[in-house]
Amino acid sequence: HSAGLVSEPTAVKFLMARKFDVSRAIDLFQAYKNTRIKEGIFNINPDEEPLRSELLSGKFTVLPGRDAKGAALALFTARLHRPDITTHKAVLQAIIYQLDKAIESVQTQRDGLIFIYDMTNSSYGNFDYELCVKILNLLKGAFPARLKCVFIVSSPLWFRAPFAVLRLFVREKLRERVCTVKAHELANHIPVSSLPEHLGGTSQYSHPSSQCPPPSSSWGPEDEDPCMEVSVHMPEQGGMTVHELVEHVKRKKKKGIYQEYEEIRKEPPSGTFDYSKKLSNQIKNRYSDVLCLDQSRVRLCQLCDDDDETSDYINASFMDGYKRSNAYIATQGPLPKTFVDFWRMVWEQMVLIIVMTTRVVERGRVKCGQYWPLEEGRTEQHGYFLVRNTHIQVFQDFKLSHLELYNTQTGERREVCHYLYVSWPDFGVPKSASAMLDFREHVLQRQEAAVQSLDPSWTGPPGGPPVVVHCSAGIGRTGTFCTLDICLSRLEDIGTVDVRQTVRRMRTQRAFSIQTWDQYYFCYMAVIEYAQRHGKLTILPISKPPFI
Repeated sequence: HSAGLVSEPTAVKFLMARKFDVSRAIDLFQAYKNTRIKEGIFNINPDEEPLRSELLSGKFTVLPGRDAKGAALALFTARLHRPDITTHKAVLQAIIYQLDKAIESVQTQRDGLIFIYDMTNSSYGNFDYELCVKILNLLKGAFPARLKCVFIVSSPLWFRAPFAVLRLFVREKLRERVCTVKAHELANHIPVSSLPEHLGGTSQYSHPSSQCPPPSSSWGPEDEDPCMEVSVHMPEQGGMTVHELVEHVKRKKKKGIYQEYEEIRKEPPSGTFDYSKKLSNQIKNRYSDVLCLDQSRVRLCQLCDDDDETSDYINASFMDGYKRSNAYIATQGPLPKTFVDFWRMVWEQMVLIIVMTTRVVERGRVKCGQYWPLEEGRTEQHGYFLVRNTHIQVFQDFKLSHLELYNTQTGERREVCHYLYVSWPDFGVPKSASAMLDFREHVLQRQEAAVQSLDPSWTGPPGGPPVVVHCSAGIGRTGTFCTLDICLSRLEDIGTVDVRQTVRRMRTQRAFSIQTWDQYYFCYMAVIEYAQRHGKLTILPISKPPFI
């Protein structure tokens, strides 16, 4: 599947957490990856601040002992948490770092995890409701460890109201295993030899000396990290040089390239579409036959509890770029009923660039909803987002709208660049790739500039957050744009391209990408035209290629 190429040990962790149900394991992996992307947690270096201080604080720790059935014990000490001097990112980094180490144990993978939230001697100032929700969301469905139960120790009276709400964030079958206990009662559930003394146990455990890594340690890309999986489009042997590509097209002619595309088109999708087919989600699909593969779909943060089957769904798919995981989000043209979901996705994935390759109306048919303010200076509200068009630049083949996205819930503002490509003909494909090549170059430069302007705390992939690309269905022109970008990036890197394999692999992440054979042929000719423009072909290899 296309959820990412990971090592065998990593795959086994996620499979064991879901009892070797491959589909559920892929969903779990995607949820884990999305959580880390959303929180900006990529490389984790325990030597760097503020993570090192979080680890040394002992706020969160995995105890060395286990319960009677072998489950690992994770302890969060609420009185050590100071929301005013730390961040959710730092706390979650510390938790993920320690849990990643804990599940290296096969026993922990098999027997699961118990979470102890110790509120002894804590005050209301130590309580962080949003952080609690994030931790529960991580443990219940975004981390490869089976959450057996949650013990809340010595909860004060004021905690009753938030506790009633927090219980909604765990699955119904687990709610009966989320319980409040007094410190001395914990020994009725967990062996005293596994509990620290302040919780009625006999363990002499000391967090900093046994759990925090030494100053010389570091954990980065060279270590196993399931969030940093490689792209499906990597440098490899095979492919064609541009001269070989020209000879390939000359030899096969249009008919042969068409047959090549037909072979790809006949390949069955490499996954399932269960979420897209749910009755509650069908109304969010623009076209009934253009659905999202379950393993690569973009998951929105749920607005309600797990009983809400619609709040995490959007018809959008993560797609890898050349040597970049999740370089793009390929999606349909938003419907009026999905405008809010679209902007939620843009916000949650920290998107900087939106590439739109269709007009709102073509040939008298609505291809996409008007989801952004069309006029300069205008502001529109979509759910809890205010979208303001601050400036419009008009070019020969596209328009660039500079948007300000304001989250009324958090008070944060972000800048998003919206590209509208207007030179794709109503019928077929362009006669020349020149305009599309210029457009791609402009998008790449803008993405690079936007990434450089990110907050210094950005520790994500060098290429930045994913670029949202859409047309009407999110497979035709969208697939064409992404295929070109991948092929040309590879050409510049290692001097070869493989259009056929690029499209085949792309379709494992966004099914049916490249919708027609002339779009497929256009990709071949665009690579050749690019090579001519950049001096990689000294003569015109094909005289006036007949595009259609």
